[in-house]
Amino acid sequence: MSPFSSKKNRSLSVRVSTFDSELEFKLEPRASGQDLFDLVCRTIGLRESWYFGLQYVDTRSNVSWLKMEKRVRDQRVELHASNNVYVFSFYAKFFPENVSEELIQEITQHLFFLQVKQSILSMDIYCRPEASVLLASYAVHVQYGPYDYETYKDGMLAGGELLPKGVTDQYQMTPEMWEERIKTWYMDHEPMTRDEVEMEYLKIAQDLDMYGVNYFPITNKNKTKLWLGVTSVGLNIYDERDKLTPKTTFQWNEIRHVSFDDNKFTIRLVDAKVSNFIFYSQDLHINKMILDLCKGNHDLYMRRRKPDTMEIQQMKAQAKEEKQRRQIERKKFIREKKLREKAEHERYEMEKSMEHLQNEMRMARDALRRSEETKELYFEKSRVNEEQMQLTECKANHFKTEMDRLRERQMKVEREKHDLEKKIRDADFYVHQLTVENDKREAETEKLRKELICAKMAEREATARLLNFLNSGRKSSTDSLLTASSVSHAANTASSMAAISTPSLTTSSSTNDMETAGGAELTTHSSHYLADNSSGISDDFEPKEFILTDNEMEQITNEMERNHLEYLRNSKNQVENQLQTLRSEIAPHKIEENQRDLDILSEAQIKANENKYSTLKKLKSGSTKARVAFFEEL
Repeated sequence: MSPFSSKKNRSLSVRVSTFDSELEFKLEPRASGQDLFDLVCRTIGLRESWYFGLQYVDTRSNVSWLKMEKRVRDQRVELHASNNVYVFSFYAKFFPENVSEELIQEITQHLFFLQVKQSILSMDIYCRPEASVLLASYAVHVQYGPYDYETYKDGMLAGGELLPKGVTDQYQMTPEMWEERIKTWYMDHEPMTRDEVEMEYLKIAQDLDMYGVNYFPITNKNKTKLWLGVTSVGLNIYDERDKLTPKTTFQWNEIRHVSFDDNKFTIRLVDAKVSNFIFYSQDLHINKMILDLCKGNHDLYMRRRKPDTMEIQQMKAQAKEEKQRRQIERKKFIREKKLREKAEHERYEMEKSMEHLQNEMRMARDALRRSEETKELYFEKSRVNEEQMQLTECKANHFKTEMDRLRERQMKVEREKHDLEKKIRDADFYVHQLTVENDKREAETEKLRKELICAKMAEREATARLLNFLNSGRKSSTDSLLTASSVSHAANTASSMAAISTPSLTTSSSTNDMETAGGAELTTHSSHYLADNSSGISDDFEPKEFILTDNEMEQITNEMERNHLEYLRNSKNQVENQLQTLRSEIAPHKIEENQRDLDILSEAQIKANENKYSTLKKLKSGSTKARVAFFEEL
């Protein structure tokens, strides 16, 4: 029989509160804490359940965690008197070392975000003022989405609780001044999804000194009052007046066994040569909580350093695929947003232009109205001037007649001028034709002269050869006459060829002109074809859907990861500089009297240039034996 389907008169009424919802269940009396916890996890869709637990107030008014192996009704849970309901709170019991690497599901990130934000606002986790403003800007981003100048209105952030009361009390600043500084950070954020913003919030919050630390009052053998801090990486020892900077620390890999006897707590270390680490607590209830937290944090610490189980590998693969899909959707959203912004800008420009035109039309109507008002005044004046107009009408008719005569005369002169210009153009064209023809003839004459000179020289040479033949006396007179006749014939033939070559040259030029014209026409037609073809491509082109292959998807993923790492490196220094700038801006408004002890300690940390990680690194540098001895001497 299922523990959740019992009869109504025997069932247990249970109410479980998370930071954003309340769940109510009916359980059988025999239902265990694990049954209730699994039911809550299934209801909210949580698979990374090892970080969480159910917290309640017992009959002795002590805050306790529900034990999974025991029945719910056997754990001294205080029953609500009005309606007999067992009330639990679903909280993160253990914290990851690195949120960006360990938190997989979005629901897990969201629950951590809500709990850490509430802890900061309630001042359970100390946060510096400038970091509080930065975290508030991310909280606003989660609530309202990316900054939009159209939907954002001044005073929109004043209604919500965004900053810890300890921060606002120690500065003489109005809510509007705080809102302006939060808005400045809010505007600088890149467009991100809700889970990405929450992860950025957690990555900043995990660097806070009190993040993920459960504090318990303890004493050492010298009865010195101290704080024991149980964290995801080990146990920290703090001074009674300083919860920020630990005095010493012991990591879980240095601890072998944890146990307690009455109010004495004994921690056995891995190094057998080192004596046990012993401290004392106030009561048995605190000892049980310390032991429970130590066991759970130690198990998670060791599990992180082992290969992931199949379940975690499957969850990470699903989360990676979902992240890739959302990255692609985000790029598409950003592209569409840019197009929408462009369209909005064009619409804004058109509205601005329309408004300008409307103003001009309004001014024109005003001018028309004023002109109509002055029209009546001029009408009165026109009646006064009417008589004078009648007197001058005769002179006007006379002047009109004279003007018509002068106009006709002018038109006649214009016609004559036009005819004369036409004759001048014709004469210029004729002169140009004659000049061209004359140039051609001069060229032909020069060519004929050169050919004639060549012919005469050939004739002289032929005559000289003839005389040589005649002087030799070897040939008869008949042969001499024939030779002279052939020479004359050759001269006449050369003159005829020279006369024929000139028209051939002219014909060749005409042919070349025709070929050039044909080429130009072909080029023109080709240009028109290319223009028409390109316009057709532009009109008919439509983007087509495509499917990414596995290799392309992997390349996109690697590129997104590289871009993300580069963005983190670049933004880290920028955030630190902006925090320093904000710290300088609000420093003049600080009220020294309202500063808390943690504020003073935090200022000392800043001056010493120390942070959470540098302090732990320095403390771990010593040997385990030296740290145990240091604790005992506190």
